[in-house]
Amino acid sequence: MAEENAAFSAVPESPFSDTKSPGVVLPAKLAKQEWDDIKPVKKPKGRRCQRYVEKDGHCNVQHGNMQETYRYLMDIFTTLVDLKWRYSLLVFIMAYAVTWLFFGVIWWFIAYCRGDLEHLEDQTWTPCVNNLNGFVSAFLFSIETETTIGYGHRVITDKCPEGIILLLLQAILGSMVNAFMVGCMFVKISQPNKRAETLVFSSHCVISLRDDRLCLMFRVGDLRNSHIVEASIRAKLIKSKQTLEGEFIPLNQTDIDVGFDTGDDRLFLVSPLIICHEINEQSPFWEISRERLEKDDFEIVVILEGMVEATGKI
Repeated sequence: MAEENAAFSAVPESPFSDTKSPGVVLPAKLAKQEWDDIKPVKKPKGRRCQRYVEKDGHCNVQHGNMQETYRYLMDIFTTLVDLKWRYSLLVFIMAYAVTWLFFGVIWWFIAYCRGDLEHLEDQTWTPCVNNLNGFVSAFLFSIETETTIGYGHRVITDKCPEGIILLLLQAILGSMVNAFMVGCMFVKISQPNKRAETLVFSSHCVISLRDDRLCLMFRVGDLRNSHIVEASIRAKLIKSKQTLEGEFIPLNQTDIDVGFDTGDDRLFLVSPLIICHEINEQSPFWEISRERLEKDDFEIVVILEGMVEATGKI
């Protein structure tokens, strides 16, 4: 979840707006006139920067010029889980349809080679599969075998060893296909993406005084009655950076302390909470002035992790 610096409250004549004297101590109290002068800092209208992480948690990153794409096939299960729903459903349907059709062709081929299709009316002939009179019935027998429906009309006889071997092979392979595809769909359905939609972040984060300390604050709350257990929160500042050696680092990630040392990053998320980041000498915002807030392009990515009480999913 990402929160842009859409509306900040900053105090004029404070160390936050004075980059040349970062060691100045904030006054204990501000006069009423000074409080009245505080105005929100907003980005100019019409200035729309492409986000690194969208509000719904989707990362705007596209992989290009990929090499060694065979690595995706080495972990085919994760690859199928990561596919979009329409492609996952297509793979799910095709996996069953292809196996049913493949074994249906083999059952028909066995009946054709043994001559069962030529002795359909011969009561003395023992076929490999009773009541198998063509490709359609062979296809239906393949479905009945793999799905273990077993209607009883078409049944294999003990006079066909090749059919018995094929029956064992299809039963084993069908169980593998069922385990793989059903497991894939279950993992995809139980992913916590939908659960994350009921975790609400404040539309804006603000910078203001709290206990005579300049702090960046935002709120987070859970809409569901089933709580997030062992919830923890982290924050990252996404901003381009140029090193002292002149190296340009696009989308550099910097940690924003939201209470790691004090344990405040471990949340008891029963009611909405205010997450606070103190702007001190260790803060990445310490040397950024109020004016630069209006011009700089940066993004704050907030990551909330925890275990869903109802399902035990992380």
